[in-house]
Amino acid sequence: MLTSEQIASIENSPYKADFPLLAKHPEIVFMDSAATAQRPEAVLAAERTFYETMNANPLRGLYRLSVEATASIEEARKHIAELIGAVDDAGKPQGSEIVFTRNASESLNLVAHTLPQAVELGPGDDVVISIMEHHSNIIPWQQVCKATGANLVYLRLDDDYTITQDEIEAKIGPAAKIVSVTQVSNVLGVENDIPAIAARAHEMGAAMVVDGAQSVPHIAVDVRKLGCDLLAFSAHKMGGPMGIGVLWGKAELLDAMPPFLTGGEMIDSVTETGAVWAPVPQKFEAGTQDAAGSFAFDAAIGYLKGLGMEAIEQRERLLATYLTDQLDALDFVHVIGPTDGTRHVGAVAFNVEGIHPHDVASILDMSDICIRAGHHCAQPLLAYLGESSTCRASIAFYNDKSDIDALVEGLKGVWQVFNGS
Repeated sequence: MLTSEQIASIENSPYKADFPLLAKHPEIVFMDSAATAQRPEAVLAAERTFYETMNANPLRGLYRLSVEATASIEEARKHIAELIGAVDDAGKPQGSEIVFTRNASESLNLVAHTLPQAVELGPGDDVVISIMEHHSNIIPWQQVCKATGANLVYLRLDDDYTITQDEIEAKIGPAAKIVSVTQVSNVLGVENDIPAIAARAHEMGAAMVVDGAQSVPHIAVDVRKLGCDLLAFSAHKMGGPMGIGVLWGKAELLDAMPPFLTGGEMIDSVTETGAVWAPVPQKFEAGTQDAAGSFAFDAAIGYLKGLGMEAIEQRERLLATYLTDQLDALDFVHVIGPTDGTRHVGAVAFNVEGIHPHDVASILDMSDICIRAGHHCAQPLLAYLGESSTCRASIAFYNDKSDIDALVEGLKGVWQVFNGS
C-alpha cells in the first residue's frame, strides 16, 4: 500500500500538457501505453522540422540537405546508444551498434533470420525462449527451429510468476545456442532476471537476445549490466513515431550476422556476380531509411532524458502500485499476475468476473477510458495461465491518480450494467 505522501505525488500529472492529444482532450483516460505511447509536442515538432528544413535522402547526396539528414541519423544513433548504455570502456557511445528497423518485431525477425547462421544453429541444438513472450519473439523462432531441426525450449513461470534459477539452469543447457527472452512481460508487467538468464546462456556458450519493447520505455536499461548480446525495442512505445525500431548488438556479433534485406545502401560494391556488404549498421539498413522518424525519435529520447529515466521509473512504480491495489480491492475483479504492484512495470492484466474483456473495454470506451482487451499477442502465456483473453490497463508517467480512479469507477459501472448492483 502507498503512503499518503506517495499518493499525493501522483495526484496530478505535470506532463499531460506536453502531449497535445491529452491536453486537447482532458476527458480521455489513456491507459494503453503498452500498445503505444502518446507523443509529446517536441516529437511532433521534430518530424515537421525535418521535412521543412532538411528533407533529403540520407547517405546518397553530397549536397548540404542530404549531409544534414545523414548527420541527424548518426546523432540519433549516438543518443540511443547513450540511453541503453551501449558505450565503450571510456564511456563513448557506440552508435555504429545501433541498427534502425521498422519496429521491435522487425528487429527480432532480423535476428531470427541471421543469428542462426552466425552461431551455426543445427539439428539437436536448442533455442530457449520464455512462455511469456510476445508473438514477435515466438513465431520467428518456431520457424527457425522447423527450418534447422533445432529444438524450441520454453522457460516457464512458477506460481509467483517468476522464472526461477532452477528453471533457468534446467532449461538452458549445453545444447543451447540461442536464448531470447523479454525483459518485461507485455501482459503481466513482471520483469525477468535478465542478468541471471544471460549469465547462464553465456556459461553454456549461447547468444543472449532480449526483447526490450516493454522495458526500455519505462526503466533504466543498460545493456552491459544486462549482459545481453542483442536488444530490440520500438520508438512508438517511447513517445517516438510509429514505424521505427532499434536493434542493438555487440559489434562482433553484428559483423558475423549476414544481411537480412538486400538492395540499395547496404552494399560497399556490386558486380554482375556478387556484392560486398557495407559495414554495420548500414549492412542491415537496405533502402531509404525513415530519416524523419529517427530525427523525431531522437527528440523523444531527449524528452525522456530531460525527465530522467530514474524519475520516470519511480513515478510509474507508484502508479502501478496504486492501480494494482485499487483493482485488487474490487471483489469482482481478478488481477492476473502479482498483486504486489511494485512488481509491475507499466502493465496490469485483470478480468471482471463473468464479463468478457471485449465487453469491458467497449463499455469503458463509452466513458472515454482506453484499455486493451484480448490475448495481447501472447496466446501461449494466456493458455499457460488458463485464460483465453484479459483486460490490460497500462500506464505511463503522464498518467495520474485521477486516471486510475476513473478506471475503477468505470469498472463499477461495467459491473452494474451486467449485474444491476
